[in-house]
Amino acid sequence: MQKEGRADVAQSTETTDWVSRFADEVIEESERRAPGKPVVVASGLSPSGPIHLGNLREVMTPHLVADEIRRRGHQVRHLISWDDYDRYRKVPLGIAGIDESWAEHIGKPLTSVPAPKGSSYPNWAEHFKAAMVDALAELGVEFDGISQTAQYTSGVYREQILHAMKHRGDIDAILDQYRTKKAPAKKQSQKPVDEAELEAAEGSGAAAEDDGGSGSAGYFPYRPYCGNCEKDLTTVTSYDDDTTELSYTCDACGFAETVRLSEFNRGKLVWKVDWPMRWAYEGVVFEPSGVDHSSPGSSFQVGGQIVGIFGGKQPIGPMYAFVGISGMAKMSSSRGGVPTPADALKIMEPQLLRWLYARRRPNQSFKIAFDQEIQRLYDEWDKLDGKVTDGSALPGDVAAHSRAVRTAGGELPRTPRPMSYRTLASVADITAGYEDQALRILSELDPEQPLGSLDEVRPRFDKAEAWINTQVPADQRTIVRDEPDVALLKSLDEASQQSLRLLLDGLAEHWSLDGLTHLVYGVPKVQSGFSADATPKELPAEIKTAQRTFFALLYHLLVGRDTGPRLPTLLLAVGQERVRTLLGE
Repeated sequence: MQKEGRADVAQSTETTDWVSRFADEVIEESERRAPGKPVVVASGLSPSGPIHLGNLREVMTPHLVADEIRRRGHQVRHLISWDDYDRYRKVPLGIAGIDESWAEHIGKPLTSVPAPKGSSYPNWAEHFKAAMVDALAELGVEFDGISQTAQYTSGVYREQILHAMKHRGDIDAILDQYRTKKAPAKKQSQKPVDEAELEAAEGSGAAAEDDGGSGSAGYFPYRPYCGNCEKDLTTVTSYDDDTTELSYTCDACGFAETVRLSEFNRGKLVWKVDWPMRWAYEGVVFEPSGVDHSSPGSSFQVGGQIVGIFGGKQPIGPMYAFVGISGMAKMSSSRGGVPTPADALKIMEPQLLRWLYARRRPNQSFKIAFDQEIQRLYDEWDKLDGKVTDGSALPGDVAAHSRAVRTAGGELPRTPRPMSYRTLASVADITAGYEDQALRILSELDPEQPLGSLDEVRPRFDKAEAWINTQVPADQRTIVRDEPDVALLKSLDEASQQSLRLLLDGLAEHWSLDGLTHLVYGVPKVQSGFSADATPKELPAEIKTAQRTFFALLYHLLVGRDTGPRLPTLLLAVGQERVRTLLGE
């Protein structure tokens, strides 16, 4: 495989590669803000449920930029803030191990909610975080994870909280600029937002708005979790700047107490204050945001003004577009119907998934295929891989390929012999888990270079097999006939019988993938008086009709359907002896 030098990648893609352009801007901005210090990029993820493939763009965009910066020899930190101190908002439907009894935990921090039944993790947040951590490791994403529960409960943000309370009037004035404006139309959000913000946006009757509570005691950008029921359905009734004494009541259980905020660690800043506080605290230079943050009064826009109160600056970064899903089957009730990176990595290699995010600019939407489209995507990927190898790929495609197959730390593990995904899927479909049969068939694809072990086509073979088993409906699976269809064979006219004879006569000589491809396409040509080697340009249009008719006959005789896997692969899978029997020899 062609390997590009790090400098070459940056230089050759200066005008074509979005990652390099952002890396240029981020390095320049970081030197302006914090010269000589590591570049800081950030992502935020809320483990309030399965973390889906739309959320992955929140991570992959800064990851790709951070990795390019590392390739250039700079130090960089990619922070992922786990928003596990957000409130538990609602009981998600369709997830195994969860029932309506979890409703009693609504309003508690995610880390105080029990994990689903049967989970080995200590709480709700850790359960849903774990799958994402594993997926990011497989994808080669290097990051520093920050638990917001740990940050808040250990008092890391104490000075920032006290500062926000002292300047609550300034914060309130900024937020007030947007309170009278008409709320924007609700858009599909991909960036995980604070759960209180989401609940307020949905009008579900949370204790306070997402930008903090205002009442007879004034505005407060901080909300305690109740000392009795642990819920955030609390109202701050008074606060003294000098003593930091804060009093609150709980609307859920009636509990009330007075605490010293300078010693109290059971609460958090409201989202529109929390986010810009973190920008300033961590020195974040680059962080993308979802399209929902482009509206007036959005967290990103408001945060750009509030961050100055904490002595920081708003990060630069693009708004990213929607990531769609193409045809995901319901794989398991434990997924809740939300496709996650872990789901995608069961059916595709990490290089392909990285490539899907790398080749599109953040503001371009795209789909991740769980249906038959995955075969076309793999064909496109393999074609690009070949072009990169022979040097014919365009610079932008070379850059996207490089970012898919390797990071600054090295190349990702890959399949030693990456055979066609659609071929591997067909073989997995036909052999239904019998590895010795799969090895036999795959070895016969190219008899001159037979496989010594299925390990040579792993993990791609395993991904294709998982796709067949989880995404292809049972009625579309391939089941080879046990016995010949005698009635159909007896009803064939002379031309159909001749086509079968031509095929059977050529089986032994053409028993390889290329040979059988030539044979099955050639039979209708020979029957019509043409050479089996004749090209489409040399043939009348009727030949295509004859080929389709011949193929349909073979499918009916072999698998009892009009269609199926590619015929050359199917013939190899069935084996010569059984093919001859089913075709009436």
